Amino acid sequence: MSAESSQTGQPWLLLIHQLPPKPAYFRVKIWRRLQGIGAVAVKSTVYALPAGAETQEDLEWLLKEIVEGGGEAMMCEARLIDGLSDAQVRALFDAARNADYDAIADEARQLGRALDADRFEDKRAEIRTQIRRLRKRVVAVVRIDFFGAGGREPLEVVLGKLEARATEDDGTTGTSDAARESARGILQGRIWVTRQDVHVDRIACTWLIRRFIDPKAHIHFVPGKGYAPKKGELRFDMFEGEFTHEGDQCSFEVLSARAGLTDPALQAISEIVHDIDLKDGKFGREEAAGIAHLISGITMANRNDDQRIAQGIPIFDNLYAYFRAQRG
Repeated sequence: MSAESSQTGQPWLLLIHQLPPKPAYFRVKIWRRLQGIGAVAVKSTVYALPAGAETQEDLEWLLKEIVEGGGEAMMCEARLIDGLSDAQVRALFDAARNADYDAIADEARQLGRALDADRFEDKRAEIRTQIRRLRKRVVAVVRIDFFGAGGREPLEVVLGKLEARATEDDGTTGTSDAARESARGILQGRIWVTRQDVHVDRIACTWLIRRFIDPKAHIHFVPGKGYAPKKGELRFDMFEGEFTHEGDQCSFEVLSARAGLTDPALQAISEIVHDIDLKDGKFGREEAAGIAHLISGITMANRNDDQRIAQGIPIFDNLYAYFRAQRG
């Protein structure tokens, strides 16, 4: 491979480390940390992640932890020239994520068998709790599914069927107008918190909050890692937030549903935000590519989150007006 072609390949971050032989729990702890951020081993003590701001931050925290624990570590950015190819390394990531998806699917099938055994009578509430737990696990895996492993789609089919069976005819699917109003009332007068460096999902959620939930809402932008929420704050589109990704839904979709917002124009916008944010083409919205370019332009031109929000909100105002007019 020529030097020129090596510069056009996939950039990777490599963590090269050596851990002390004792204590044993420290080695297990670091291994679990590596699994949690989605890193894969390309050599016995060399782990890889696709290069990016978030993956670099993850490795920087881990490197610091290794050194503080008495180990040695270094991080570098590299492009593969010989030996393993980019495609082979991506296959390692896909295999790891498919194993995660398969494990969740196996648990979902076990829950399905539990429903069969109990004839839906006493297990429904417990099963729904377990399904929510599995959905949270799916969210965690999706966040480290860097190349879109194929195991996610069949898993969603299994979970979808299980959810339908666990909720059919139990009176939990309907939402009254009064319930929707109550849901929005609970969300008013609160302080909202999200991660810094906002992009499409967080910009759209901010627009939704200020236009349809609480026009006077205070929204704070905080570091994505290490932030301890204060009493009464509502977090969106961040780890362990009250309104964040669930299953194959982006934060905008989750927030809209929880607030009881059923406007068809908002549904159209949620599909666009989903297709841009999750990049899975689920809704195939033809508007997604153009809106994605507009949002990317805003984020590239503005480092300040308030500026990004100020320039992003008119985009969603205009989208909403457009879809409302379409129904007129």
